Amino acid sequence: MSNIKTIANRSVLVTGANRGIGQALVEEALRRGAKRVYAGARRPLAHPDERVTPLVLDITDPEQIGEAVDKVESLDILINNAGLALYDDLSDRAVLEQHLAVNLFGTWGMTRAFLPSLTRSRGAVVNVLSVAAFAALPIIPAYSISKAAALSLSQSLRALLAGNGVSVHAVLTGPTDTEMSRDLDVPKASPQSVARAILDGVERGDEDIFPDPMSETVAKDWRSGAAKALERQNAALVGPQLVG
Repeated sequence: MSNIKTIANRSVLVTGANRGIGQALVEEALRRGAKRVYAGARRPLAHPDERVTPLVLDITDPEQIGEAVDKVESLDILINNAGLALYDDLSDRAVLEQHLAVNLFGTWGMTRAFLPSLTRSRGAVVNVLSVAAFAALPIIPAYSISKAAALSLSQSLRALLAGNGVSVHAVLTGPTDTEMSRDLDVPKASPQSVARAILDGVERGDEDIFPDPMSETVAKDWRSGAAKALERQNAALVGPQLVG
């Protein structure tokens, strides 16, 4: 369960905050009364609200992550939203490595870097993933593989960081009307509705958040299914510990 019962008066960091779901998350956090929103992106956008602090942030660059840590005074919620999705096949290893660098190791690096601050605040990590983590989309295989790995990372972090008082939420999105899926001829949720559902889920304390009509179709079976039961069983093997 999350210690974050409300976004109001909390500090939030959103990666990939200059477009799509990330930009919508910045606006939704402001609407809910966040005291500070750090908007990280490789090319950050200026914002008229004085509560927003833009950060130049490439999550694959340890130096830029370190600079972001120095600029963030305190942090309650880290939203790992930045991601990469290229429509390529698996014939080129470099494409897979690119996806893993952003979608897996970027998430790991950000969480590790901000863990001391999140431990002090007993805060939350929110990893924006995809239903492709459950079942691969063959048209974007490297993306699917990296999101499956990021889901496993989220589950491990959830168990390991419980001893630090830090909750970990996995967001399993379906098609959203962003640059990634705009050309797909399927129903899509708006980034704004997805952002609202994500922060609703964090405030409710949902471990796994299904923020759109497509992902909601698997929510009930997932939460009561064998995979979730096995996750909880495996987490019980960890025992109390702090992760430094």
